[in-house]
Amino acid sequence: MWLLEKYTSPFKLAQLGIMGMNQRNVSYIGRYNPRSLYPLVDNKLKTKRIAVDAGVTVPKLIGTIQHQHEVTKIAEMVKDWPGFCIKPARGSGGKGILVIMRHADGLYYKPNGSGCTANDLERHITNILAGLFSLGGKPDFVLVEDLIQFDDVFDGYSYEGVPDTRVIIFKGFPVMAMMRLSTASSDGKANLHQGAVGVGICLRTGKALRAVQYNAPMRYHPDTGRDLYELQVPHWEKLLNLSAACYEMSGLGYIGTDIVLDKKRGPLLLELNARPGLSIQIANGAGLLPRLRKVEKMTESEIKKMSVAERVKFAMDNFGVF
Repeated sequence: MWLLEKYTSPFKLAQLGIMGMNQRNVSYIGRYNPRSLYPLVDNKLKTKRIAVDAGVTVPKLIGTIQHQHEVTKIAEMVKDWPGFCIKPARGSGGKGILVIMRHADGLYYKPNGSGCTANDLERHITNILAGLFSLGGKPDFVLVEDLIQFDDVFDGYSYEGVPDTRVIIFKGFPVMAMMRLSTASSDGKANLHQGAVGVGICLRTGKALRAVQYNAPMRYHPDTGRDLYELQVPHWEKLLNLSAACYEMSGLGYIGTDIVLDKKRGPLLLELNARPGLSIQIANGAGLLPRLRKVEKMTESEIKKMSVAERVKFAMDNFGVF
C-alpha cells in the first residue's frame, strides 16, 4: 500500500486521486448538498429528530436547555442518569462537549477522573448558550444525552473517550471509512485536529488499513500501546447500512456520518456532517476521487433502483481493500 507522505507535489497527489478542499467544496458539497437542508445536520437536535422518524438508532436524549433561566435545572435533570454528555446543538469538531462518567456527593467526574461541581456544569452550559462553541459564534442551545457505553471490543484502542467511525456517503454509497480514537492529547475527544488517532478501515471487511496521528503514520496507540493494525469493527455491514440510509434521511448527496458502537444497542448515529474533512484520505492512504467518480458514472435511474443493502454491497465489492 502506498503512503501519502511520500508524495508531496500537487501533480503526484492528483495522480493518486487525492481530493483537495476547493474541489470538495465546489464539485461535491456545492453540487450535491442543497443549502436549504444544512440546518438538518448543523443542528444536532434536528438530526436526532429526523433520524428517529427514519428509524435510525441514536443516543437517548435526556433533555434540552435553551434559555439561561433553565441552566440551574441541570442537576435535577441528570440525577437519575449515572453518566451523561452535555453538548452544543450547533457545535462542530467536538468543541464544547462535556462527558461525565459518573456523579456522587455533588461532584461530577470526567473521563480523566477529575471532578467538577454543579456550578461548573452550569458555567459550561452558559458558555454553550452564548455561542462559544457554535458554528459562526451564534447563540446556541444544549443537548443532554445518555452516556454511550462503547463496545468492549475497543478496549485499549481509545483513551478516556468513545471511539467513533466516520463514513463518507456519496449519493447513498459508502466510499471511505475510518475510526477516530481519542488520546490524552485530544482530551478524550475523537477529533483528529486535537490529536486523536485516525485509522483507515477497509470497506469490505471492517479491518484496519493504517493509522495516523497529526497526519504521521503510526502503529501503536500512543497512550495504551495497543496495536492499531489489529483493530476490526464488529457489526460492520450493519454499520454501513445505517450510514448509507442517512442519504435518504437527510437528502444530502455528500455527507460524513459519525457512528458509535454501544455494547447494548449496537451502532448508533452520533451526528451528520455536510462538510466532512479530507484527512480520511490520509488515514486510508488512498484518494477519494476514483471512488466518487465511479459512483458518478452510474445513472440516477440505476441508483434509484438499488436498495440501501445493494448500495452497501456495491461499495464493499468495489472499494474494499482486503
